Amino acid sequence: MHPQVRSFLDALAAQGRPGWETIPPAEGRALFASFRAVFGEGPELHRVEDRTIAGHVPVRVYWPTSGAELPVVIYYHGGGWVLGNLDTHDSLCRHLAKQAKCVVVAVDYRLAPDAKFPAAFDDCFDATAYVSQHAEEFNVDPSRLVVAGDSAGGNLAAAVAIRAAEVGLPAIRSQVLIYPVVEPQFETESYLAHSEGFGLTRRTMMWFWEQYLGHEDHTASPYAVPSRATNHSELPPAHVITAEYDVLLTEGESYAARLQAAGVPTTIRRYDGMIHGFVHFSGVFDVGKQAVSDLAEHLREVFEL
Repeated sequence: MHPQVRSFLDALAAQGRPGWETIPPAEGRALFASFRAVFGEGPELHRVEDRTIAGHVPVRVYWPTSGAELPVVIYYHGGGWVLGNLDTHDSLCRHLAKQAKCVVVAVDYRLAPDAKFPAAFDDCFDATAYVSQHAEEFNVDPSRLVVAGDSAGGNLAAAVAIRAAEVGLPAIRSQVLIYPVVEPQFETESYLAHSEGFGLTRRTMMWFWEQYLGHEDHTASPYAVPSRATNHSELPPAHVITAEYDVLLTEGESYAARLQAAGVPTTIRRYDGMIHGFVHFSGVFDVGKQAVSDLAEHLREVFEL
């Protein structure tokens, strides 16, 4: 385990912070949003603007330059579909926009349990379709559109790619899945090996799924459980990032292997010594900063810059 991760986990243990599943969602959101030092600071950009698109979806748009027809990343934040907002992922989106030389559109989708599945998925798909169909409004090139997200946002990115392939739009150049939530299977090797003591716990993930799905059984839907899709062979190329000490390690790498088996060009990048959230927590993890730079380099290759 990386020494910065060990220090971080020791500090968490010393604080005795309650699990997300033990406090009301509103309280958890406020607590999560207070971790500004963990998220780090993002660079200044040419322009950053909050707006509402597709009639109802709040987004934050990041322009690194004044150039026209830039590539674009549609970004869906993590937080178990319960936590997170535009501010919690502002630093990460700023770094991606600057380093990958692209416009980033961050989606502020509706959160569970107030809005259960498929609310978050619908918001993400609607926002992505809108950007693709109104490319001139954002000064972007719709042929170089990538969907990306971390954790629950990785789930949403995978789901949007599945839906887009089914209906034939929007055209997605690639999907970037950062330690994605793929399916509610809690007996995998990594769930059992890292169930407690590594930040994100097995118990918390079970609770997140309960908040998102509610009392209805949506597990047959590929928009909730991407591994259930029947059109994997039709999906865009994927780049999957995982962390060694993460309960989601097994499902993320298994999904990447499933895509590869279906003939989808897929790269897998595991960061050893890291825990869930390390990319987003680049304010405290040097490897997180490097991972963002690595991802930006990958995106520049995807965009052929």
